Amino acid sequence: MRSAERARLAPSVHNTQPWRFRLHDNLFDIFRDPVRQMRVIDPAGRQLMISCGCAVFNARSALAAADHQAVLLDVADQPDLVVRIAVGEAADWLPIGSLDGWISHRRSNRREYFGDPVPPELSYTLVQAVEAEGARLLELASPNDRALVSRLTKQAEAELLLNPAYRAEIRAWTTDDPRRPDGVQAMSVPRVAGEATDELPIRDFDSRGVGWLPSRTRSSANQCLFLLSSVEDEPASWLGAGQALERAWLEATRHGYAVSLFTQAIEHPIYRQRLRSLLTLSDYPQLVLRVGRAPATPPSRRRDLARLLLD
Repeated sequence: MRSAERARLAPSVHNTQPWRFRLHDNLFDIFRDPVRQMRVIDPAGRQLMISCGCAVFNARSALAAADHQAVLLDVADQPDLVVRIAVGEAADWLPIGSLDGWISHRRSNRREYFGDPVPPELSYTLVQAVEAEGARLLELASPNDRALVSRLTKQAEAELLLNPAYRAEIRAWTTDDPRRPDGVQAMSVPRVAGEATDELPIRDFDSRGVGWLPSRTRSSANQCLFLLSSVEDEPASWLGAGQALERAWLEATRHGYAVSLFTQAIEHPIYRQRLRSLLTLSDYPQLVLRVGRAPATPPSRRRDLARLLLD
């Protein structure tokens, strides 16, 4: 049960929480919830599977904290079941168990980041964490690479905003209702007032003009940026990328650093291909991470576990 409790705290695309859980016979099943898939932003379900991968990692971390190995079983023949976790033999120590205590502290932080650099030791830790999960993390150390990501993100954001269906989908998953247990909260997004000049734009969530954060976040191409990628580009790789993302995110949290994600250029097929080509990547880009220090931000709301459990 504790694994399910920790899994529900995972990050997800626009806090859609696109998962359901089932506990039975000492097994923990995680299902994708297609009802919660964002059809405009995520028509292939890539971000949905990355979200589910984050939940899988939290469950693994919770088991490791109890000195148990998580065994992932094959579920290829069951629709919507993304992973079945069995409790393996007891282990004296598993490194991911130390991350379990940071799950409730992890945040998506869209506030203004401070200017102090990320130390090389942390960058190395994050790269190693991602590689341990079978994905890759590239630090965008070159000014040209950072400028490229910034430019493509701005272009993709501008083009997405021209699509009424996109704006409607963002509006549907942004809320100022204190009773709503999902969606992106107005208190955690910048207010859109026509004065933001950020080099790397935070997504425009504020379709109703209710964002609580300052419109200018000073999100800059000169800040510490990473590109997370996978060798393949299919559902199993997306699930693995989600596990890699959450492992790195929890490591950053443990070291006192904030993380925010940029996916606009990756959501748009044309800009995603340009990003891959211009960075001369053999892998497939999955998302961009900004890492740094920032003021604390409140946690996203979550649905009660009882509403997530299947019989």
